[in-house]
Amino acid sequence: MFGYITINREELKVKDLETYNHFYCGVCRDLKKDGGQFSRMTLTYDMTFLAILLTALYEKKPENEVHRCGVHGGAKRICSRNEYTAYAADMNILLAYHNLMDDWIDEKNRKSLAAAGVLRGAYRRTAGRYPEKMRAIRAYLEKLHEAERSGAADLDLASGLTGTLMKEIFLYRKDHWSKDLGEVGFYLGKYIYLRDAFEDVAADRESGNYNPFLRMADRENFDETAKEILRMMAGSATRAFERLPIVRYLDILRNILYSGIWVRRPEKKRCSTGREKDPEAIRL
Repeated sequence: MFGYITINREELKVKDLETYNHFYCGVCRDLKKDGGQFSRMTLTYDMTFLAILLTALYEKKPENEVHRCGVHGGAKRICSRNEYTAYAADMNILLAYHNLMDDWIDEKNRKSLAAAGVLRGAYRRTAGRYPEKMRAIRAYLEKLHEAERSGAADLDLASGLTGTLMKEIFLYRKDHWSKDLGEVGFYLGKYIYLRDAFEDVAADRESGNYNPFLRMADRENFDETAKEILRMMAGSATRAFERLPIVRYLDILRNILYSGIWVRRPEKKRCSTGREKDPEAIRL
């Protein structure tokens, strides 16, 4: 479900694209540090966005390091790292582990169970550092399963649960920026859930999987109605973002929030390495 909070490469300056890639590689490096090589394969765009957002908000300059990357054929890559890339990597591990276990519980996907087993050690260490985040993810999945079992057609129910989870993930610390930062996470969480549900309508109708959009999917104006709902969620997130005193990396973050989140990948698939494919600039 995650992976929508990404850049629009076609509209990003070369220097900003390089900076974004440095942060992406930085979060990846932090994943490897605690979770080993396999954990790098779970890296999402969403957590890269979070790392840049927190770095910009709290004005913590990252340290640039150069490492060879097996994913890129052993080429040297610049990795931008600080406490926020480390935090984003930790949240990535927690979310990835529970997502894999959720796949096992819901679909009895043995590959997901095996992958979760590889991540289990890193997950336990990370959960020990962030017990409140771990509890929030568990509570989210329990409530989401309840909503799915009940067949609730309320769009705000399941999407609100995802929003509440992302709000907790975005709140690195409690301070005077918590309200606006939490709202960014909350509305992006709702956007992520609803965007995923919107793109899965046809598949879920055929499979019988839960999707809160299904009851309205046969209406003549469904596509435009769904897109308007998504625009409302994105608009609420960007309004909260603009209230934050961010100067550095502003062009990158605005590219993501105003343009990148509307980029659509041609299919929901991962490349052979397990990493997310680069999205194509196809407008939703």
